Amino acid sequence: MPVPADRGRFISLEGGEGAGKSTQLRALAADLRARGLDVVETREPGGSEGAEAIRTLLLTGGDDRWSPRAEALLFAAARADHIEKTIRPAIARGAWVLSDRFLDSSRAYQGQGDLTDADILTLHRIGSAGFLPDRTLFLTLPEQEAETRARARDGDASDRIGGRDRSFHRAVADAFARFAIEEPARFRAIDASGDAQAVTQRLLDALADLLP
Repeated sequence: MPVPADRGRFISLEGGEGAGKSTQLRALAADLRARGLDVVETREPGGSEGAEAIRTLLLTGGDDRWSPRAEALLFAAARADHIEKTIRPAIARGAWVLSDRFLDSSRAYQGQGDLTDADILTLHRIGSAGFLPDRTLFLTLPEQEAETRARARDGDASDRIGGRDRSFHRAVADAFARFAIEEPARFRAIDASGDAQAVTQRLLDALADLLP
């Protein structure tokens, strides 16, 4: 069934630490606005008043502040509020919503160890009725370059999730790559290396079929 011409779009940017998601989201938003589109920039965890409050709980404190199950439930609760209060209303008015992280980050980060990918998807079905982006742009970067960028960005001030060890982040990257293979209709893998403007153009090319 074709999408109505006046319906907005929901685009998520995903990837590991240091991939440049936040920088590229801002650049992509500016380019889409220059094309006359109404664009909403948002992030996860966060993006609504309730979700931003949960973000503070999630990203501060020691690594053992939350059990894996409690952490996953908090992310799911934040996402439910984000979708209800910010994403769906914006799409309904015809805006394009760009989110720095969404469900696939929960799948990659929380769907390890105690919880499976199926568990995270079940929480999303319960909390958010299985709502998914129109397109997910997965920014890829070699491990060493990603570490260098993340270190330059954060120094010694990583949050409690970003500061986890190399093996954890390697597993996260592997999970994102697997999702992209398993869901080719939604995912586009984007080389995030090199000149920032070139990366932005790659993102635009990956959205060409959705642009009015």
